[in-house]
Amino acid sequence: MSDTTPSSTAGPVVLDVWCELQCPDCRTALDDIRALRARFGDRMDIRLRHFPLEKHQHAFAAAQASEEAFEQGRGWPYVEAVLAGTERLAAQGESFLVEVAAELGLDAEEFETALIDGRHILIVDADQAEGKAIGVTGTPTYVIGDERLDGGKSQEGLRERIEEIAERLLAA
Repeated sequence: MSDTTPSSTAGPVVLDVWCELQCPDCRTALDDIRALRARFGDRMDIRLRHFPLEKHQHAFAAAQASEEAFEQGRGWPYVEAVLAGTERLAAQGESFLVEVAAELGLDAEEFETALIDGRHILIVDADQAEGKAIGVTGTPTYVIGDERLDGGKSQEGLRERIEEIAERLLAA
């Protein structure tokens, strides 16, 4: 006997969040991401995608550091902590990234090594290239289903739009 109901075969909806960890707009977007996570739980897979902007000196290192945090099992808490300290990141650079890792109980020495040896550069470069290919020009930008929503211009109404699309995709 096979059960072909959509709820049994459908996986979670994927929301790609093109983000830059030195971006004040991305810090503001965290409230929406938290609300989406609370509403949809495991029915939505929220994936951080990197799009470091040239105007922010430490954004590329922060993207690499966040990949190390994900590897160590604390990716989103690390992302939230770094975004909460965008001014400190601008002032302190990589030392702030390592400090946040230590505060979260992560292996800070491994963060330093990862930033030196560049083990996560290819992930960041691939995200950035994919973002450019699909038309991402600023952060945050959201991609859900086949729709791209630009949050860099305004966050107004974006969470509601993402919720509508997610509900439609989950019902399909």
